This record gives sequence, C-alpha cells and structure tokens, in this order.
Amino acid sequence: MLQEREEKIDAAVQKRVAAEAANIEKEAQEKARGSLSVEIQDLKNQLAETALQRDAAQKAELEVRTRARELDERARTLDLEAARKIDAERQKIQEAAAKRADEQYQLKLAEKEKQIQDAKKANEELKRKLEQGSQQLQGEVLELQLEEMLRSAFPTDQIEAVPKGVNGADLIHRVLSRSGRVCGMIVWESKCTKAWSEGWVPKLKDDQRKLAAEIAVLVSEVLPKDCSTFIHLNGIWVTSSQCAISLGAVLRMQLMQIASARAGAAGAKQKSEILYEYVVGSTELRHRVEAIAEAFIGMQTGLQEEKRAVQRQWARREKQIEQVISNTAGMYGELQALTGLPDLPALTASTHEPEASDDRNAVVVKLPSRELPL
Repeated sequence: MLQEREEKIDAAVQKRVAAEAANIEKEAQEKARGSLSVEIQDLKNQLAETALQRDAAQKAELEVRTRARELDERARTLDLEAARKIDAERQKIQEAAAKRADEQYQLKLAEKEKQIQDAKKANEELKRKLEQGSQQLQGEVLELQLEEMLRSAFPTDQIEAVPKGVNGADLIHRVLSRSGRVCGMIVWESKCTKAWSEGWVPKLKDDQRKLAAEIAVLVSEVLPKDCSTFIHLNGIWVTSSQCAISLGAVLRMQLMQIASARAGAAGAKQKSEILYEYVVGSTELRHRVEAIAEAFIGMQTGLQEEKRAVQRQWARREKQIEQVISNTAGMYGELQALTGLPDLPALTASTHEPEASDDRNAVVVKLPSRELPL
C-alpha cells in the first residue's frame, strides 16, 4: 500500500515536474532571459521539497513495515508462550494424575499387604491353636494311658483321676494293703511337651503338700538334663512313661513296708513315742517344715536384695554430697582468689567422710556445723 502511494507520489511529481518544465520552457520563451534563473531556482527548491517528502514517505513506510514485523514477531512469541504454558499445564496434569494413580496403587498394595499379613497371623494363630490342641490332646492321651497302666499294674489300689479344670495333679494313687488298709498316697502328674520346664517340680510339690501325699511322681516325655530313666529331683520323682510302672511298683512297696512297720509298733507306743514318730516319720510335718523353711529363705533373699539396694542408694547419696561439697569449695576458692574473702572452716575442715550413726537405718554425713541424715 505504501509502495503504491510512493509510486503515485513519484508519478505525480514526475508529471508535475514535466508540467512545470513545460511551463518554465514556455515562460522562458516568453519572459526575458533574466527571469529564467529565478524560475530554475524555484524549481530546484520544489524538487528538493519533493525529495524530502519522498524521503519522509519512505521513512514512514519503513517504520510501518518495521512495526508490522514487530507485531508479527510478537504474535508468534505469544503463540509460542501460550503453547509452552499449555504444555506445562498438560505436564502438571499428567504428573498429578500419575501421582494419584501411584498413591491409589500404593494404597491398594498396602491394603493387599495388610490382608496378607492378617491372613498370615490368622494362619499362625490357627496353627498355634491346632498345635496347642494337639499337645493338649496328647497330654490327655498320656494321662489316660498312665491311668490305664496304673489300674492294670495295681488292680487292688485306688486310682482316682482329677477332674478337668481342677487345679492339682492328674492322678491320685492310694496304696492299699491286702486287708484294704490305706498305706500311703502317690500323686502322679503327666507332661507331654517338647521342652523341659523347671517350674513343673515346685508346682507338683505344692500339689503334694495340699494332698498330704507321701510321694509325688512326674511322668514326662522330655526328661531333665543328664537323666535317661528316672531321677529324684528336689523331693519329686521324675521319670519317663516307659519306667513309670517299674518306679511305681518300687515306691508302692516302700509305702507298704513303712505302713506295716507303723502298724506293728502302734500298740506299744506311748505319748513320747507318738511324738517321736510324728517328728521323725511324719510326712505332713516334713512338708510343713519344708514350706516354712522355703518361706524363710524367700524372705531372707528379699531382705538381702533390699539391703543391697539401700547400700547402693547410700553410696549414691554419699557421692552426691561429696560432689556438692567439692564444687562449693572450688567455687568459694575462685571467689576468694578474686575478692579476698576470708577462709571458711566448714570448707577447710577434713571431717567430710560419712560415719555410721547408732541408727542402723541411717547414714549421717558429719560437717562442722550440722548433720545430714540420709
């Protein structure tokens, strides 16, 4: 458009120049030679003005073209920025969608893992219950087997099974003589486990005391260390199921012999002999003395532990007091070096060692001015 305008301007200028030249030539012919130079100068001025106008038009056209190119470049830049923003938003949306999908996947994975763990726990619990039920069933089978073996081996004795759910031994075996007199009592306990437990012996010993039985026997599939058949352990006989009947026969015979000896000497006993028999041969007295002795031993052990704890506490307090005195003396010494304070007898005396007072339950730290009971 500017080019057409420029061409029109050039054509008009050329046309005007041609017309003016024709006029000048005509006027030149008509006018005197003196006025020709003025007209030529005027024409030159017009030509110069026309040239300036043309330069201005070209400069304006150049500015228009430059502005158009800048607008095109800006438009392309805006399109590029818009495309980049759209791509960035699309990337953010994709990343957010991927993150949500990953979170949902992780949530489902955690849910599946928890279900698997719950299933494993349920399986282990079921397995444990089955094993426990199996061990309990095996224990009941061993108890029934032991009862049947005792009844078969000693048909004249009284063998009584303790009901389920009642604390105590499994079987109570009352040994009877041929005349039907009770010669003594044996309590039987059966165990069917994979490992030996030291707590079985004192528990059976307590059951023996409650029933005032002369003998207690523990039949176990697993025996203590260094035992292959049977052993007398803390007043309790421990044996395997293979040796239970043989051991029971020996113990039964011993009870019958003791009962026979007691019966033979019963008619000639006086009060002193009865007392002597109670002291020497009574199983009940022995059980009572053992229970009292064990209680005293437990009390003595607890007392020793308390004594050691108190001694440790006394030692801690003594060390803390010595530390306080030492830090106080050091601090006062520093102040004395800086300010010239006088000496304190309480900090320079050598009577800081703790001494035991007449009270056995207190320790006294003696200082020059006071006593601190701990």
